[in-house]
Amino acid sequence: MVLPAEEGRLTTSSVRVLVATAVPVERDAVAEAFPGARAQVTRPGITLHRPSHGPDLLAAGVGPALAAASTAAALTAAALDGAPYALVVSAGIGGGFAPHAPVGSLVVADEITAADLGAETADGFLPVTELGFGTVTHLPPAGLVGAVAAATGARAGTVLTGSTVTGTAERAALLRARHPRALAEGMEGFGVAEAAAAHGVPVLELRAVSNPVGPRDRAAWRVGDALAALTDAFGKLAPVLTSWKPT
Repeated sequence: MVLPAEEGRLTTSSVRVLVATAVPVERDAVAEAFPGARAQVTRPGITLHRPSHGPDLLAAGVGPALAAASTAAALTAAALDGAPYALVVSAGIGGGFAPHAPVGSLVVADEITAADLGAETADGFLPVTELGFGTVTHLPPAGLVGAVAAATGARAGTVLTGSTVTGTAERAALLRARHPRALAEGMEGFGVAEAAAAHGVPVLELRAVSNPVGPRDRAAWRVGDALAALTDAFGKLAPVLTSWKPT
């Protein structure tokens, strides 16, 4: 089952945006795109960083479960405060499928898909949808994806979410066979998207590629370069995110 997010358009009205990263270093890379004072706002179970001009920032935790729980807590708190978010962005670094998403490039998800949510059978992997329940894919608003791609140069495609980072060529090949449009993988996007969907809020996912998906080789990772690319991307995204409004 595919859950389409609400379609959107660019307007001149500002909207409240929540950016959820996995870890503080990613959150801080996003924050660098929004200079000025930054306040900390504590809500049950979470701490938000709020630039004077920019989106609320949340280091939601590693993995889809914690990311979903933290994002849901932030969305619930905002709704109870009477100032709900209009958009949630899952952002961070991640692995890219070569040669389509090389190290240092940007990927914006037009599909956010859980890669390992389902069951292994004698005939192969079955996604949870083929077991008769749940969903495995969320669709960000197509108009917003296009605007992000145009503003940042990001390539649009499927971003996979898994609880385990790929570490072998065999696993990378298997994922690409199952998901031929996959450009990148991360560990939080689907969890963030599930929380957003539960609140009826559109979602976006943006990944800066720090390493190839495949054999685990830390020496080949370019985390610093990917974080710099994330900062640069959000600098270009500021007018897009603050002017976008769901129809």
